[in-house]
Amino acid sequence: MNGASYPELLWLTAPEIVVSLAALLVLVLDLSFLRRSSLAMRFQITTLVACIGCVLALLVLLKFPAQGELPAGMLVVNPLTLLVEIALLALAILVLLLVSSARFTTHVGEYCALILFATTAMMLLVSTQNLLVIFITIEFLSLSLYILTAFDKQSRPSAEAGLKYFLFGGMSAGILLFGMSLLYGLSGSLALERIAIAVNASPGDPLLTLGIVMVLAGLGFKIAAAPFHMWAPEVYQGAPTCSAALVASSSKVASFFILFLLFSLGLMGAAGNAAWENHSAGWAPLIALLAVISMLWGNLAAIAQSSMRRLLAYSAIGHAGYMLIALVVHSRQSLIALVYYVITYALATVGAFGVLAALEDEGVDSITDFRGLAKRAPDLSFCLLIFLLSLAGIPPLAGFFGKFYVFVSALEVADHSGLLWLVLLALAMSVVSFYYYLKVLKQAYVTEPAMGAAAIRVPATTRIALWVTAALVVLLGCFPDLLLDRIATAFH
Repeated sequence: MNGASYPELLWLTAPEIVVSLAALLVLVLDLSFLRRSSLAMRFQITTLVACIGCVLALLVLLKFPAQGELPAGMLVVNPLTLLVEIALLALAILVLLLVSSARFTTHVGEYCALILFATTAMMLLVSTQNLLVIFITIEFLSLSLYILTAFDKQSRPSAEAGLKYFLFGGMSAGILLFGMSLLYGLSGSLALERIAIAVNASPGDPLLTLGIVMVLAGLGFKIAAAPFHMWAPEVYQGAPTCSAALVASSSKVASFFILFLLFSLGLMGAAGNAAWENHSAGWAPLIALLAVISMLWGNLAAIAQSSMRRLLAYSAIGHAGYMLIALVVHSRQSLIALVYYVITYALATVGAFGVLAALEDEGVDSITDFRGLAKRAPDLSFCLLIFLLSLAGIPPLAGFFGKFYVFVSALEVADHSGLLWLVLLALAMSVVSFYYYLKVLKQAYVTEPAMGAAAIRVPATTRIALWVTAALVVLLGCFPDLLLDRIATAFH
């Protein structure tokens, strides 16, 4: 497609338009027709309308999949981006089902609309190969997430988390923009394909090295990789549960996807090698260092946590390290494994936060608060078991195959046989992670509940969301090819 017309643009962005219109409809409904309704009714109707909008966007993607490209890579819609967009919409629906039973705010329409706007930003982010559009969509997404984090006006931790997220995010945006400006200055283009040509021509340019370091630092913040993770524990603990679920799942999928797209497509010529005995300068050794720091810091710090939310935050930092291994390898197989890993990780994380949302009325935050959960809410504790074991990488759950395929891809590539050290470290940290996940499950299944503790009632929509998520984690673990084959087919 050499030129771009408005009908073509509208056709390529049809799913995003549907989600945006659903967000506007939710705002109109809540601010006009539902103003006098009860808070419970407003939450149920607005989330239902938002879910219907996401389902319609899914139908557009599945029944009328448009493919094409706008000039300068401003919008690139191909089978892989369509697959990731489907995953983002599915995660948004699961989060909205959790929101339907929330009662923490009277600004219901605004909250649901922000979730939909954030989803729209993520869908646009994964569908571009242009530095300017990448930056604009990242900032659109970030602004939505900052507000969602600080949305509970009655909660001081929520306000603190939102402020810290905003300050760290503003700093990382400046670093990212400066790095992108260096890449633009070296190549004279914003399109990743044109940048790749310039990088191949002068891979050792000092300004290119500085640009890569700054871009990696800016995007490292988005994926919560150490040492750019400072915001994650605060946001995971202070934000409303459903906001934290969105930050921990969907935004991780979009951020990792654009990270691998930027480095594997635009900066491949400056990759270098991270092999132990055959290393060479480039971004691969730098990302390997980030992976090591993230795995060590995330998993070891998680052991000391007493809060379930902070445990999930440090766990996320550790998982970012595992995922970065796929980028260090940057082979076709490792990138397929990365997409599978980040989608299945997001599912398990949404599920874990869904359990926390179901237990919110019980005041559950500390790990010891989970004592006796198996007797008070058997189905809830079983879902928690599936999610945590998947995050720990226990077969036959989806989390196991995510790690397995990433590690195998690192050992299969002949030129990267020296990456055995990185895989061994990742395996050791996986064993450590099993310990702190097991601490939670011990409280739920072994420890007796407190005297007089009543059975826990879980709202129907929350129960549906949890069971669907758990079923997907088990299904994609028992039959990983259901997703892997589609990802492999989408890679040309």
